[in-house]
Parts: sequence; structure tokens; C-alpha cells
Amino acid sequence: MFGNRRRLRVALLSLVIAAPLLMGATGTAGASTNGAAQSDCGPIPTFNRYNFPEGQEVTNRFLPWVPGTQFVLSGTVDGAPHSVVTTVTDLTKVIDGVRTIVVLDQDLGSGNVLQETELQMQAQDSHGAVWNLGEYPEVYENGVLTGAPDTWIQGLSGAHGGIGMLAHPRTGTHVYLQGLVPDIEFEDCATVFQTGQHVCVATGCYDNVLVTDETAPLDPTNGHHRKFYAPGIGLIRADAIHDVNPEVLHLTRLTHLCENAMTHFRNEALALDNRGYQISPDVFAHTPHAKKTLRAMPC
Repeated sequence: MFGNRRRLRVALLSLVIAAPLLMGATGTAGASTNGAAQSDCGPIPTFNRYNFPEGQEVTNRFLPWVPGTQFVLSGTVDGAPHSVVTTVTDLTKVIDGVRTIVVLDQDLGSGNVLQETELQMQAQDSHGAVWNLGEYPEVYENGVLTGAPDTWIQGLSGAHGGIGMLAHPRTGTHVYLQGLVPDIEFEDCATVFQTGQHVCVATGCYDNVLVTDETAPLDPTNGHHRKFYAPGIGLIRADAIHDVNPEVLHLTRLTHLCENAMTHFRNEALALDNRGYQISPDVFAHTPHAKKTLRAMPC
């Protein structure tokens, strides 16, 4: 998600765990070990395109991606104002045989200057776990596009997708891999830290909130990050712990865009998708173009 770079993703410790334990942690068919392949958070989940339903719905209780939903999280990065606008588009994109939902992230710094814009490709497996299957993040400096060096796609150039949200998160489950891409030194891991929490942010107070603890083992200066997920909503808060450049964000606006209002954000996402074929010819260009196959709420 936001925080590529990679502030707001996760691990608690480095473990080696057996395949049956990993399957219990993910609740995911096909999340067995990938041969002898290991990550700093244990065995790499085996991706199997046949474990994903043909439909594109992502209905996970703590990470529902409903087309037309838009989240604004606001706060600071290293003390400077920062906000992230996340829009669940009505676009889908096929990644390694799985039709994923395309989520658009726009990172804004002081003065609402664009710092990064990203396409996330997410899909839910038949057991209800949400997988991260690719990212195309463009980086900007002073409003000028400088490239997309952290692009990755499941199955290409040694990239392994991972679990963005467990099907049935509970405390006591093992650390799980959220993504591993050795070529760009990207490795994110997570564990369930707390459940059943009561958390208040600008948009209201929420019960039964899930808290995950995350870190990037290849970038220990990022420390730990706690993410708070409200049932039926998704991410409502993110805190940094022992991060050299702490990023702290809270949900400040939650809206549901109707079909007409989606046009602008769909066009933004399609523009990124098209640019990716020129900017990332070795990775992103090997994927089919995104298409409008979903519908937001009618106006």
C-alpha cells in the first residue's frame, strides 16, 4: 500500500516455520511452502492461480475493496504534513492468470504536492485472504516524474506476491510474508498484534479493530509499524515505532464515489497503467492492460 519506501508494511521477527503452520496462519489454499524457498518471515507462500475465484470481489472483513470507495489518511512524515488518497477503482488487471482489482494510491506532501502515485493489484483467494500481486509506484520530485524503480509483478523477475490480509486474523498466528522481490530489495512481513480494539479517528470511533505489526527486514531503519483495520472499512490508522523517518496517518475522510465521480480517478489509473509500459518495459509491460470491468454505485 502507501509507504513504499516502505514505511507502512510489516514484520515482527524472522522465523522459519513449517508449511502446515503457515497454512494455518494464512487460512489460504495453496499457501504451502514453495519448495525450499524461504524469506526472513518463513516459507514463501505458494501462489496458485486456481485458488482464486473468477469473480473480482474483495470482501475480506478487514480489507474490503469496494469499487468507488475512497479513503483519505492524513498526518505527518518526519514531522512534515502528508496525506494519502486511496481510491478503489472499477478497473481490473490480470496478473499471472488472476484478475485483480486495481487500487490507486496518491501520496501528497506539503502543499498537496504529488510525491508518489501507485497502482496496487489485489485479489482475494477462495478462502478469503487478500493477496498483494503487484505494484506500479511512480516517484515524483518537485512535481516531476523521476521513474518507477520499485515496480514488481507476481511471477516476473523473481517476484513473489504475498498476503495483504489474512482470511481470519487472530493473535497467536505466525508471521506471514506480504511480498518478496529480491531485485528491488523489497520484503514485507506481518503478524497479528491485537484484536477487538476500540479506536477513534476523525471519521468516528470503531469497535473490534484489528491491529497488525509490520516491518521490512531488508530495511531495519524503518522500525515497526502498527496498522489499525476497522471491520467493514479497512485501514483507519497507521503508527510508526522506532522509525528514523516516522510516518503517522489517521483516516480523515471516507467517501463512496458514484459512477460519474469515478471518471477522474479511473482516468488517472489508466494513465499510470499506460505509462507503465514505457517506464517499466522489463516488468510492467509484460502484463495485460487494465480494463473497466466493475461498477461503482450509481449516481
